Amino acid sequence: MTEIVDAPALPEEAEQKLRYYQKGTFTVGNRLVDAERRTVQASDERSNAITYGHRACQGCGEALGARFALDAAMRAAGGRLVAVNATGCLEVFTTPYPETSWQLPWMHSLFGNAAAVATGVAAALRVTGRGDVRVVAQGGDGGTTDIGFQCLSGMFERNDDVLYICYDNEGYMNTGVQRSSATPPAARTATTPAICDEPGNVFGTGKFVPRIAVAHRIPYVATATVADLHDLERKVEKAMAIHGARYLQIDVPCPLGWGAPSSSTIELARLAVETGFYPIFEAEHGKVTGVRRIRRPRPVTDYLKLQKRFAHLFRGGVEDPRVARLQAMCDANIEEYGLVADDETAG
Repeated sequence: MTEIVDAPALPEEAEQKLRYYQKGTFTVGNRLVDAERRTVQASDERSNAITYGHRACQGCGEALGARFALDAAMRAAGGRLVAVNATGCLEVFTTPYPETSWQLPWMHSLFGNAAAVATGVAAALRVTGRGDVRVVAQGGDGGTTDIGFQCLSGMFERNDDVLYICYDNEGYMNTGVQRSSATPPAARTATTPAICDEPGNVFGTGKFVPRIAVAHRIPYVATATVADLHDLERKVEKAMAIHGARYLQIDVPCPLGWGAPSSSTIELARLAVETGFYPIFEAEHGKVTGVRRIRRPRPVTDYLKLQKRFAHLFRGGVEDPRVARLQAMCDANIEEYGLVADDETAG
């Protein structure tokens, strides 16, 4: 007869509570990597600033980006953080009356004034002796690059002590997938339908706000992506260590608006980087200080063909001439930001 002996108990400091973590990230094997390589989400002390129960679509890049960004900001601020939210998908799917998924002081005002409200919150905290409490403003590209652009530029110009985070899904997804000034050329939306001689969004319009933010010479500007969550967390924590106006724009694919499977969110975000479609960089006081290098640039068609919003560019098996213009746009990004090292380009 075999005697069954209980395993010796681990010392209390060696135990770690198990939680359910998202698959496909370092959080699953968080105990298998060095502590310094673990994401904020790998810690059982994470704040869960945006918790479960929200109404985001399956595969929503914005929900993922917001959770990692806000938890990183909460850790950097020691839990002393206020968030101001513009109207948009993030505000709507996290706060269906009378419920909320936010577990931090959170404010919602209007579609276009999140930067101004955040400025007022930061000023009120300062004059009441609570300067230790930090402020984050956030919104989608519609509430940032369009409706909220005037307030955002004012925040930059005054160098207000606010970190503004733009979750860029390249359209007004909450109100029916209309075009925004962040919508790429040739993309189909409800207001740029795939009809007429040049279907989709026209070339020569829109704006890339990170470049405009750099021109304001504010202390810190960066782009990030949900395809690299370690880099996203690092940039949030770096921004939180700085006082003054800071801007972070995160590429967050929208399966619904882009016409892609919900399982393709991370793949799309990764291809946006690897094609040069979405340059990843950071800048300080008007100077670019670092870029995310591309080992082997991918053709832009690899990115476009996964999305129904670009399906008209390949109708009938014939490639629209504008695909070459989109490739030229990617090539220009690669050259402007030096996304590929010289020796790799030569190869």
